[in-house]
Amino acid sequence: MPADPDHDPKTARRDRRVALSVLALVAATVLIGALAPRTAPQAVLAPAQDPACAEWGDGCTICRRTEDGAACSLPGIACTPGAMACLRPTGEP
Repeated sequence: MPADPDHDPKTARRDRRVALSVLALVAATVLIGALAPRTAPQAVLAPAQDPACAEWGDGCTICRRTEDGAACSLPGIACTPGAMACLRPTGEP
């Protein structure tokens, strides 16, 4: 049986080593994700629930306290919301 002229043992060994390295990296990433401790989200008083906040938003949607309840704007099509924050306390114009 003649030897394959396109087969280079050094290249094959390096390719095998690269493939095993990638496989080990993927396995380690999955393992870290599975074993990482999970933290419960902390309960924070939302501006909508805070009577001292008249207007709040997340950079995409702005809500205002009215006599009928909260009135909120619609977010833009390419908006990435941030953290909800009070924009205007009650008593300010």
